[in-house]
Amino acid sequence: MYDQAACCRYSDRGSSLFDTPATLDRMEAHCEAAAAQGIDLAVFPEAYIGGYPKGLTFGAVLGSRFPEGRDDYLRYWKSAIVVPGLETERIGSFAQRMSAYLVVGVIERDGATLYCTALFFGPDGTFLGKHRKLMPTGTERLVWGQGDGSTIPVFNTEIGRLGAAICWENYMPDLRQSMYARGINLWCAPAVDERDIWQASMRHIAYEGRTFVLSACQFMTRADAPENYACHQGNNPETVLIRGGSIIVSPLGEIIAGPVYDREAILTADIDLEDIIRAKYDLDVAGHYARPDIFSLRVNDVPQNPVSFSEQAQAVSGSDQSE
Repeated sequence: MYDQAACCRYSDRGSSLFDTPATLDRMEAHCEAAAAQGIDLAVFPEAYIGGYPKGLTFGAVLGSRFPEGRDDYLRYWKSAIVVPGLETERIGSFAQRMSAYLVVGVIERDGATLYCTALFFGPDGTFLGKHRKLMPTGTERLVWGQGDGSTIPVFNTEIGRLGAAICWENYMPDLRQSMYARGINLWCAPAVDERDIWQASMRHIAYEGRTFVLSACQFMTRADAPENYACHQGNNPETVLIRGGSIIVSPLGEIIAGPVYDREAILTADIDLEDIIRAKYDLDVAGHYARPDIFSLRVNDVPQNPVSFSEQAQAVSGSDQSE
């Protein structure tokens, strides 16, 4: 349907780092404020639940890992969440009370491995699914695993076709093209990239894909981290670790809300999905502007489990591959 939808996303105070219950409390307060504005979609930043430990080294240099880094990883693992689990049930209740779709970045715990993940919830509180970041950036690879092609969903909802790409995986052309081919028109981009060039990237994706882009980046200071947090930026509680920069962009690359830096904020914009069809009149990169006679893209959407068991072996051992 092509009705107007009120879309909201946040450049808000960031996580209470390594304190997931406190972060959920903060998220609940933001959702209550958003509900008062009658929004249809709320998008929270990358790693909002579980935290983005900006400035930590995790005790690593090339070729060596030190004990303090292992302790940092243990602390990070303890603040991560299981999906689905008790925390996702609570987040679902936030969506239900807003009567809105909700997308939030979390650190997901699966066994001993952590993933940077985006979760999707419906306005009735239902957990719709997840997207695991395909390629952690730089030293993120020390602490996050890689997602696979089985979690690149685009959900067909009454407010539009909803999906997400997390931070720098937005720079993966094949990922973008696969999501354009699925007909995405509400492109959510949870991120921690605070630089001006990120705004240019979000405008490019909106213009290239002829989609609305909602990028959420948190605002976090050193005061949001515990005292025993050895980040290279120092210990002044007023030091800004992530300065925000959230933004909403139209299908013609026009900024319609934001960016907002260095403070908490709730951004809202009224959108008309028919603008997507108007925009694709002269550029549809997964349609009339594609050249399938020259280029092709194959997406492997099969889950990549490191170990597989036959049904008979599972019956004998009583094991279950799910967490």
